[in-house]
Amino acid sequence: MNEFEKDPQEKSLDVPHAATGFVASFVFFILIYVIGAVIAQMN
Repeated sequence: MNEFEKDPQEKSLDVPHAATGFVASFVFFILIYVIGAVIAQMN
């Protein structure tokens, strides 16, 4: 184990971080999809 594993700065769980990353990527995908749909409707 390295020094970071012995005494991590973050004492919180990884679940909120994972949920935040998943939601952010999902929102980004929706944004790209909406932009593509709008462009498709304009043509």
